[in-house]
Amino acid sequence: MEKIRIIIADDHQLFRNGLKILLNAFPEFEVIAEASNGIEFLKILKNIQADVALMDINMPEMDGIEATRKGLKLCPEIDIIALSMYGEEEYYYKMIDAGAKGFLVKDSDISEVKDAILTIRKGGSYFSQELLYHVIQKIKYREHESKSANLSKREKEILFKICEGFSNQEIADNLFISKRTVDKHRANLLGKTNSKNTASLILFAIRNKLIEI
Repeated sequence: MEKIRIIIADDHQLFRNGLKILLNAFPEFEVIAEASNGIEFLKILKNIQADVALMDINMPEMDGIEATRKGLKLCPEIDIIALSMYGEEEYYYKMIDAGAKGFLVKDSDISEVKDAILTIRKGGSYFSQELLYHVIQKIKYREHESKSANLSKREKEILFKICEGFSNQEIADNLFISKRTVDKHRANLLGKTNSKNTASLILFAIRNKLIEI
């Protein structure tokens, strides 16, 4: 099995070194490059093909938000996971809009980092439970979004499954419907909730109290 090729973008060298050692200890992973800021990250992407980027939000010269946005234009197939500190909740939506598929706190256990990478490579999204707790404390309920979404019972059912981390095929198998039907419902959910991706859908569900953490 081919290893998952990873880039670590963070401005703290000690953090990068430690994370690299821990990730390379797994047979599934290979850290192929490191960047200390967004500009270095983009230069690396032009020359190296990677599967996953672990992206710090706050970096000098170019932050993780801009690096994520520009990086996905260069390499649309790369999966980007944000590395966050507490107190950075204001940047989460910006990272999601830029295309990030998951969020991890920097002091996460390495087993959680592994789970996040594997989940996202399977087509899912990943949010650290600790981060979700802090997010929900700061998110204000927006009643107009809940009303304007007007989700059907089936759409809510599929949204719950998405929040649980199921892929479209797994949802189809679980609900005894076709994958094409799930694909259509997911597309409708993205449109109705004005969400860009799965991560944005999950935050919509939290914000509108459709799921509990």
